[in-house]
Amino acid sequence: MSTKELDSRIKELRELRRMADELQAEIDSIQDEIKAELTAQGTDTLAGTDWQVTWKPVTSERLDSVALKKELPEIAARFIKQTTARRFVLSV
Repeated sequence: MSTKELDSRIKELRELRRMADELQAEIDSIQDEIKAELTAQGTDTLAGTDWQVTWKPVTSERLDSVALKKELPEIAARFIKQTTARRFVLSV
């Protein structure tokens, strides 16, 4: 790809990301309105003709790796799994 073509694709990528950010902001706003309605009605579920929305607490358990490394570093070191990934970054 030529530099001119790359410039064009980067410009397009930036515009699409901007649009995605705007859409995400709108999605978040609508979700917040719905959450406020759930709270106002004192419920965690609402249903309509062809939809149902729930907003419930979810409990999960995760290993506190920071505490484990602090308290038992030799054991934590035995179970560390290193992974490698590639990160795509577009800088201005």
